[in-house]
Amino acid sequence: MDPEICVSKKRVAVLASGRGSNFQAVIDAIAAGDIPAVCVGLITDNPRAYAIERAKAAGIPVTVVEYARFPSKAAYEEALLSAMKSCRADLFVLAGYMRILGAEIVHEFSGRMMNIHPALLPAFAGLHAQRQAIEYGVKIAGCTVHLVDEGMDTGPIVVQRCVPVLQDDDESTLAERILVEEHKALPLAVKLFCEDRLEVIGRRVRIR
Repeated sequence: MDPEICVSKKRVAVLASGRGSNFQAVIDAIAAGDIPAVCVGLITDNPRAYAIERAKAAGIPVTVVEYARFPSKAAYEEALLSAMKSCRADLFVLAGYMRILGAEIVHEFSGRMMNIHPALLPAFAGLHAQRQAIEYGVKIAGCTVHLVDEGMDTGPIVVQRCVPVLQDDDESTLAERILVEEHKALPLAVKLFCEDRLEVIGRRVRIR
C-alpha cells in the first residue's frame, strides 16, 4: 500500500457499551475502503460488551474503563480522558456508549466526537427514544448522527435518516427498522468527517 495514502487516513476510535452493531458497521466500512481511516481502538465501560468480541475479531485494541471500579465520577472521567488521549484519534465515535461525557472531555475533543441517536433530533432525546416516538404518535421516526456538546443529544446535526412508523409498530419493531438506517447513517457521517467535508457554522453543519 502507498505509504502516502496511509498517512492521509484519519485515526478513528469508538466508544461503545453494548453489542456494538454500529461499531461493526463503521469498521466494516473502513475495511471495505469506503472510509479513509483506520480504527485505532475501542473504549468501553462494560467488560461484558459484545463490542469487545467485534474489536478482537478485527484486531482492534480494546480499553476497558469500568465505571464501578472508580471511587467517583470524577476519577472515572479522569481515567476515560487518559484512555481517549492515548488513542491519539482524530475522531471519537460514540456508538451506543451509555454514559454522558463530562465537560472536560467534551471541551478536549470539541468538534471531534460524534454520537448516533435513534430519533430525529431534536425530538425524543435521551433514553428510550423509540418508545417516546411510539407513545407520542409520530408518523415518521429515524436516527441522527450529531456532534457532541455538553447537552444530552443537543449537538449540531450531521446526518439524519427516516423510517415510517407503522400502525402495528411497537418499540422493538421500530427500533429494528431504525437500526438498519443507523448502520447507514453512522458510516456516512464518519466518512464525511474523514474526508474533511464537514463545516460547522453555529448549529448548522454544511457538507462540502
